[in-house]
Amino acid sequence: MSGPTSALTPERILLRLDWHVIRRLDGLLQGDYRSLFYGYGVDFADLREYQPGDDIRYIDWNVTARMDAPYVRQYVEDREITAWFLLDLSPSMEFGTSETESLKRTVLIDFVTTLARLLTRHGNRVGAIFYNNRVERTIPPQGGRGQVLRLINDLLKPPRPGPSSVTDLRPLLEAGLHAIKRRSLIFIISDFMSVPGWERPLTLLNRRHEILAIRMWDPREVELPDIGPIIMEDAETGEQLYVDTGDKSFRRRFQELARQREAELNQVFKRARVDALSLSTEEDLVRAIVRFATLRRQQRR
Repeated sequence: MSGPTSALTPERILLRLDWHVIRRLDGLLQGDYRSLFYGYGVDFADLREYQPGDDIRYIDWNVTARMDAPYVRQYVEDREITAWFLLDLSPSMEFGTSETESLKRTVLIDFVTTLARLLTRHGNRVGAIFYNNRVERTIPPQGGRGQVLRLINDLLKPPRPGPSSVTDLRPLLEAGLHAIKRRSLIFIISDFMSVPGWERPLTLLNRRHEILAIRMWDPREVELPDIGPIIMEDAETGEQLYVDTGDKSFRRRFQELARQREAELNQVFKRARVDALSLSTEEDLVRAIVRFATLRRQQRR
């Protein structure tokens, strides 16, 4: 990141990413984004009985219940992709390194802009659902550069004061279930710091659509530096706690809890059969997207 995003206009942000991110991606991926997007522009074609090796995400559970045997939906590829961004903009997404302005929200804006630009320049449509401890608004899918600028503009707006409570991602995912009718590619972008209960709507979403979970994180959420006594504040509840980061045992417990939470999240994604990308505030965005594309290419072999 270079400078506070809030000081930039949507046009300048898009121009910067066109030159410094998308041009590099075009060179590294040689313009081939099928490893990221392949298979998502599809329409329902037919039903047939389940065969060993079929993707269970395509099981039609209503037909299966009626026929007393598993049936899967078959799809034909459509050149147009409809993509949605389910965006967690809750207070914890404001966390980051103040010296470089690399907040999780700032990285989210760059990531959404880049993916929206890659999709819309090839004639696809993108939409978004905004969440800040409640679902705030929905932008219906549209194509074109103007839609990308609209997304950026809405993302640059200061967060509205929301209810002072911990994040619950379930309403965001349920909003996706209700709003997104046509089979789509859905990016869920969050730090996934949420109370339990969002796992089931995630699984239900993945039965209807193709889901990519983007987990935003900052290195200081995983490993505390030794900077002596400090006051830590929960960004969502405002609760404050005095801690001594010079205490090695405290830092070790903090790190262990962070690793445990990451392992639990990975298990949730694995059970839901959702591909997940871990995106750090300190990671180069181009490298992260190329890494993700490489991983998905290997998984599809």
